[in-house]
Amino acid sequence: MHYDWVVFDADETLFTFDGKAGLQQLLAQHNVPWHEDHFDDFARVNKPLWHAFQRGEISAQDIKEQRFVGWDERLGLSSFELNRRFMSIMAEICEPIDGAKALLDSLHGKAKMGIITNGFTELQQERLDAHGFNHFFDFIVVSEEEGLAKPDPAIFHLAERQHMQHPERESVLMVGDNLHSDVLGGQRAGWHTCWFQRQPEPVPEDIIPTLTVSHLSELQRALV
Repeated sequence: MHYDWVVFDADETLFTFDGKAGLQQLLAQHNVPWHEDHFDDFARVNKPLWHAFQRGEISAQDIKEQRFVGWDERLGLSSFELNRRFMSIMAEICEPIDGAKALLDSLHGKAKMGIITNGFTELQQERLDAHGFNHFFDFIVVSEEEGLAKPDPAIFHLAERQHMQHPERESVLMVGDNLHSDVLGGQRAGWHTCWFQRQPEPVPEDIIPTLTVSHLSELQRALV
C-alpha cells in the first residue's frame, strides 16, 4: 500500500502526552500535595474546552486563559501563566510513542510527511527538535496558528493548498489516535485514514477508517 503523503496527528500518535504527570509536576513546583482529585477537577474544565475548540466555538487562546481557572487564585498566578508553565513541563516529559521513529525512518524518502495538530504552537517545534524528528516533515500545520481545528475539513484543505501542491486526495493518508478529529476529519476531507487505536473504543457508523492499527509497527508493515 503506497501513499504520496502520510500526515500525522501529534499528541498520542507521535508523542506521548501525559497530562496527569504534567499537572503533578506543575503542582509540585508550588508545593501542593498531590491528590487524584486534582486531575479529575482539571479534566472537568479542560475537556469541555477542547471539545468547544474542535467545534469552532472558542479559540486556543480561550483554552489557555480558562483551563487553570480556580488554580489561578489558589497559586497566585494567572491561568495563562499556569498554562505556560504546564506546557513547558509537557515539552520536557513528552516522549516518542513506541514505534514512531522506526515508522518515520522507514517512510523517509518514500513518502512526503506532515503534521496537522490541534495542539499549542509552543510545544510542537520543541518536541521535534528535542527528539530529532524535524527533518522528517515537510510541514506542520498548527490549529492555533490557523484559527481552524480538526475535524473541520478546512484545516486539511489548507494543508493541501499551502504545503502539498494540491495532491490527489486518495494519495494522502491521515494517521491519528482520535476517531473524531483525525479519522472523521480526514474522511470528510476526502483523504484515506488510519486510526491508531491505542484503547478499545466503539466506532460510530459514520466513521470508517481505511486502516486500523494498535501499534505503529503494524502501519509500518502496511506501508513499506
